[in-house]
Amino acid sequence: MASNASANVIRTGNSARFVIYSILILFCLYYLLPLYVMAVNSLKPLSEIQAGGMMALPSQWTIAPWGSAWSTAQIGVEATGLKPYFLNSILMVVPAVAISTVLGALNGYVLTKWRFPGDTIVFGLLLFGCFIPFQMVLIPMARMLGLMGLAGTVPGLIFVHLVYGIGFSTLYFRNYYQQFPTELVRAAMIDGAGFFTIFRRIMLPSSGPIAVVCIIWQFTNIWNDFLFGASFSDFDSQPMTVALNNLVQSSTGVKEYNVHFAGAIMAALPTLLVYIVAGRYFVRGLMAGSVKG
Repeated sequence: MASNASANVIRTGNSARFVIYSILILFCLYYLLPLYVMAVNSLKPLSEIQAGGMMALPSQWTIAPWGSAWSTAQIGVEATGLKPYFLNSILMVVPAVAISTVLGALNGYVLTKWRFPGDTIVFGLLLFGCFIPFQMVLIPMARMLGLMGLAGTVPGLIFVHLVYGIGFSTLYFRNYYQQFPTELVRAAMIDGAGFFTIFRRIMLPSSGPIAVVCIIWQFTNIWNDFLFGASFSDFDSQPMTVALNNLVQSSTGVKEYNVHFAGAIMAALPTLLVYIVAGRYFVRGLMAGSVKG
């Protein structure tokens, strides 16, 4: 068995391997260069940045720009820093990701194991919603939020991202459950298990890989979103991305580039941490069937 597995492995020579690794390293350096520039300059005094040499390591290390970006930077009217807007993003992202993932799992379960007349049309409409550009829904969504009394609030942003993300989560879970043995569901029905019992005790426990895919995808899109946050939030409900833009645009006089770099890294850290912690599970989930069907 081991010999058969080794026979299927494509082996390359040392020269080809050297070329491949060299190209990969160059690409990694190219994509990591902006992160390096932001990191080193966020730890420099402003005078050192103004003197030039943005690529050089700090001669005088300081974390003062980080403290200023977090709690004292001028954003809008008050010098609140990014802290309250970071909390707004957390309050927006966590419920939106959790609800859209659960609803996507439920939709995928219904569309694969409890077929009904017109189910392909419903799935097609949900899939169509994934490809509608953000700009097309701004005015109708603003109207709906106004009628619901959610305009300019964090719950309103949660609702917007839930509506826009449920098509993707349904797609992931539907394609994943398409590979799940229907015989297990039928056996549970014969044993007297109901709709939600089967979903809770059979489908959900086996959905770990695709749930990770859905969570990472949704978390990244919602956290990094700027258009919906700028369009549907009030000053007190702005997410991190909008506040970061305001931090850069509202600076008067001398531009505090070190503070801006520190704020940009703060805005990017949650998604970086999610990928570092769960990145390998993301690949496993994709390979387990999320892009099949």
